[in-house]
Formats: sequence, C-alpha cells, structure tokens
Amino acid sequence: MDKQTFLSKYDLTEADLVEADILWEELVEIEEEYKEHENKLREIGKQFIDEYLYDIEKAGIHSYRYRTKEAEHLLEKVVRKRKENPEKFKALDYTNFYKYITDLIGIRVFFLYREDWLRFHRYITSVFENDPGKYICDRLADFDENEEHYYIAERPKAYKRAGDTKIYDKNEIDIITDGIYRSLHYIIKYKGYYVEIQGRTLFEEGWGEVDHDIVYKETKDDEMLRDYSKLLNRLSGLADEMSSYFHRMKRERENR
Repeated sequence: MDKQTFLSKYDLTEADLVEADILWEELVEIEEEYKEHENKLREIGKQFIDEYLYDIEKAGIHSYRYRTKEAEHLLEKVVRKRKENPEKFKALDYTNFYKYITDLIGIRVFFLYREDWLRFHRYITSVFENDPGKYICDRLADFDENEEHYYIAERPKAYKRAGDTKIYDKNEIDIITDGIYRSLHYIIKYKGYYVEIQGRTLFEEGWGEVDHDIVYKETKDDEMLRDYSKLLNRLSGLADEMSSYFHRMKRERENR
C-alpha cells in the first residue's frame, strides 16, 4: 500500500505522522519485517488453539475464532500508539514491534451466558502461570526472550456494563465499568510472541461486529447511525440478561 492510500484509508494526515514522530519509510520497514513473521504467527495461533481451546467443553466456552493482524492495521496501530503515548512507544521500530504490540495474534472466545466468563477465567489462569511480578511494565526491559516460557503477561481485565451483577474478585482481575460493552481481556506470552484473548457473549459479539463494520469503519461521523448502534447495544445487553435469566431458571428446576 502506498503512503497516500494508507493515510486516506485510515483517516490520517501527514501531520499525524509528524505528531507520532515516525517517517513513512520507518512504517514500510515495519511492514516488510512483519510480513517475514506472518506465517510463523499463523502457525503459532493454530498451535495455541489446538493445545488450549480446541476442547471447548474443557475451556468452558461455546466457540472461538482467531486471526493474525493485517499488516496495514499494524501500521495504523503503530501511528496511533506513538501519538497517544510518545514516551512509551518512542523506541518501537522494525526490530522490536512484536515486543510492543500484544495483539499480533488475536483470539476471540464466545460464551452463551455471561456467567460462563468465570469458568473460562478459572481455566485460563490455571493453565498459564499468573504471577503479577511478571506483568509487563516496560515493553522492552520486561520482554522474556525465552520462547518456552508461557505465562499471563498483563493483569487480566473485565469490561462490564453499569449495574452488572458482580462476577469477579477485583483482587484477581481489573474491573472496568464503562457502560458500553462486556468483554474479557488476557495477554498471554506464548512461543516468543504475545497472544491476545478476548471473551464475549454471542450477543455482545453480534453487536460489536455490526458496530465495527457499519459505524466505526465507514460512518464514524453519522450521528443517526451512532444512535442506532447504541440502541442495538442496549438490546444486546437485554438479550444477555434474558439468557442469564433462562439459564438460572434451568438450573433451579434441575436442582428441585
């Protein structure tokens, strides 16, 4: 992708590159180096799935999907991160981008019921070392070069809607209430790279996909579509609540 096409596609300008303190030539170097990693990343993603998530019953999930990051999305993220936090990302370049970007391999796991999140949390923290002393603070200094050391590399996060029933112990996981969506986030160090796992209910995923495809990608400035997306968001939240209610009813009847 040439420079002008990239800037236009991601609604960026030359001024954004200046603010990010990065040259287009540096982005091209990152893209070229990333393409040398892509096949390996795909294979690592498959291995992760096969080893930890293929048995969905054991993992406590309904289903999953995964992807490796597209090169142009990586470049957009590099620009955005350099703009948002210049000090933290100033040393990011083609030699170390995989130490900074934690979602080159991204996995989504899905649940039927909101309460299933807890089962998955217990599973993932049992199969991977979860030592707060190993959580990433400095992206370069804290990078473990040992490719055989698999562990949770950041404190897990749970985004929840305002008013949600308490599910997690705040001593185990950061709980963020933003009133928009529900999602779990884990960063796993695996075979020399980071793997990002997001967990959502099927209803949350449906809303998120529609919002990203129609509102975020194409019409971010369309106020009417944003309002409709908020409405769909509330409906998906209500659907989650009803599903949980049905689930509780089923359990109660089984226990009579």
